[in-house]
Amino acid sequence: MNRQSRRSVPAEWEETSEEGEYEYVPLRLPPEVTRVTATIRLAIQAEYGGWELSRVRAYTDGSRRVLLRRRKTTFPVPGPGM
Repeated sequence: MNRQSRRSVPAEWEETSEEGEYEYVPLRLPPEVTRVTATIRLAIQAEYGGWELSRVRAYTDGSRRVLLRRRKTTFPVPGPGM
């Protein structure tokens, strides 16, 4: 298996901010997670964790890869618990 196939996010999703003001976290939603359930889960993360949706990629098998971002903070904030 080559390095490209083991990436957690697609290559074009590599996010860097000039000021480094955002932190990013990739998530994978399996095919059995419905669109409504995914929306609710992501809304909860946005509300309580400060995350916002950066990118979504849907695959033919029904799975999705999601990239969340939030502004960096000086105090510790827990990551998404999906």
